[in-house]
Amino acid sequence: MSPQADGRGSKSTAEAERGTLGTRPRPRASTEASAMQPSDLSGARVGVVIPAYRVAQQIETVVRGIPPWVASIIVVEDASPDDTAERVERLRDPRVKLLRHERNQGVGGAMATGFAEAIRQGLDVVVKMDGDDQMDPEHLPALLEPLLQHRADVAKGNRYASAAHVQQMPAIRLLGNAGLTFLVKLASGYWSNFDPANGYLALRTEVLESLDLPRLPKRYYFESGLLVELGILRAVVVDVPLHARYGDEISSLSVPKTLLEFPPRLVKGLARRLFWRYLVHDFTAVSVFMLLGVPMLLFGVLYGAWSWWSFSARGEYAPLGVVMLAVMPIILGMQLVLQAIVLDIQGVPRVPISPPLRRS
Repeated sequence: MSPQADGRGSKSTAEAERGTLGTRPRPRASTEASAMQPSDLSGARVGVVIPAYRVAQQIETVVRGIPPWVASIIVVEDASPDDTAERVERLRDPRVKLLRHERNQGVGGAMATGFAEAIRQGLDVVVKMDGDDQMDPEHLPALLEPLLQHRADVAKGNRYASAAHVQQMPAIRLLGNAGLTFLVKLASGYWSNFDPANGYLALRTEVLESLDLPRLPKRYYFESGLLVELGILRAVVVDVPLHARYGDEISSLSVPKTLLEFPPRLVKGLARRLFWRYLVHDFTAVSVFMLLGVPMLLFGVLYGAWSWWSFSARGEYAPLGVVMLAVMPIILGMQLVLQAIVLDIQGVPRVPISPPLRRS
């Protein structure tokens, strides 16, 4: 098993799937990204954070491909056993800030270090690009546009916006991502977003300052965990359609490990979001429906199961009153929980929490 498969390397879920955002070789700088000028940013300072682990063969191409209007490039070498750091130093790009971990912390740990440095440098927008050269810089203007127009706090890639691109994906990957997407929607509250494993992100630093960076997940759960934390803040997250081209790469993502570890983490994230969002930061109808519906549903299920076992062991039929005492809480509790979900879907954040970037 590779280091990425067991979650020790600085590879995100999207990167671990391999072949998500382009294939090699490609030009060092795309035409669209290079055509963008600093004046288009209206004074906003944009930086790129690159978590780097075992990417010595690609890191130079990635750094050279970042267009000149990007003010800062933060490379976090995550205790990589190859010569990734030495190759970055040889580039002698004045924009590059190389940070090194003595111990491998995974993609989440590397991004937390990069985010903290971006805040220290006073950047306005931070873009996450993986170091394996699969995230094409031609998508940078599209990712930045919702932030520059003050339509969002975070923009993320979405490989599923085009039917033609979806048809290129293996069926098992498509099915797995559909299930993962629903669970992440439920846990994070971003019911309008898709492709949660996509690691191509652009974020406002004002939002990063509100996050507890050390709390972010360290390994391949980083993207999903970040969405849960953003959901607690009620930051606006929008999807940006990106092309997905799959080559002959073999996925290094451990499917059994994902199926075993992701659902418990997402259930914990759901409980954390509901507590902070609807009991601490605010108290709405969703709070009332939750506080009434969940206990009723649990009582009905547990009491019904105990009654069935008790009467079955004696070879008797349960009285009608016992049956109704179990069934009615289940029905009412389910109705209240479903109504809470409907209101949660309608309450997806739509007003950015960060101030406008562009000067009027």
